[in-house]
Amino acid sequence: MQRYIAQRLLQGIFLLVLVAAIVFFLGRFTGNPADLMLPEDATPEDREALMKTLGLDRPYYEQFYIFIVNALHGDLGDSIRYRRPATELFFSRLPNTLKLVPPTMAVALLMAIPLGVLSAVYRGTLIDRISGVIAVFGIATPNFWLGILLIYIFSVQLGWLPSARMGSARHYVMPTITLGTFLVAGFMRLIRSSMLEVLDSEFVKLARIKGLSERIVVWKHCLRNALIPVLTLMGVFMSALVTGAIVTETVFAWPGIGRLTFEAVIFRDYPLLQAVVIMDAVLVLVINLVVDILYAYIDPRIRYS
Repeated sequence: MQRYIAQRLLQGIFLLVLVAAIVFFLGRFTGNPADLMLPEDATPEDREALMKTLGLDRPYYEQFYIFIVNALHGDLGDSIRYRRPATELFFSRLPNTLKLVPPTMAVALLMAIPLGVLSAVYRGTLIDRISGVIAVFGIATPNFWLGILLIYIFSVQLGWLPSARMGSARHYVMPTITLGTFLVAGFMRLIRSSMLEVLDSEFVKLARIKGLSERIVVWKHCLRNALIPVLTLMGVFMSALVTGAIVTETVFAWPGIGRLTFEAVIFRDYPLLQAVVIMDAVLVLVINLVVDILYAYIDPRIRYS
């Protein structure tokens, strides 16, 4: 296990360097932030002075070397727009994004587990077909369209829910539904596939021969084993919720790291964009490593060599 963790950490370091290089150079291809910061009547001398202040007058390779050296010392730079350390901005917004994870994951699992189990038990019936339609709808529906539709119905037309920002529990309803729709589809299809495999296994046949009720066989013995592959997908989805909620947070003006990433791109805030993407990559690597370790403890059949 220790050797496996060490290998994953080395892979993570290599991936972080690769991510840093990609986001560094791609960010600079989008344009110069000085063009957005300067007034319309600015002179070339003003532009040159601002470029020198921001350190953008140096060659790209020199800027990248300085960035890597500073990053090794824990300094990912200061935001050009906010004039604050980029990591400080990231961690100030991270709790707002994390607040969406538990309700979204809970709603997705509470819907996906019953639908997935019933779809497997009643395979080929109307219940299975309805579950399939729900899965297709969840996968095919764009988040931005669903978010705008929910705002139009429940905020504009009915006036039941607030359309944006954070606040009371009512502010969480529409962002949670928007983020959870895709998760329900993914979890449900995986649970259905796992349940179908488990239902045909020998220990299930033995449990039925012993006279156990179908309810106990399905919901206790089968479901427990079918949920093991869901753990991996949960780690992937949790990473996606934390790092990929850019569209949802932008639609609902949610002050999380997704919206912070959007602002960094719009205002060409290179240091902030680099810091957000790198910290997102660190979160993804940590979550996936934790999930892999838990996998070995939950399922004793799994061993890492």
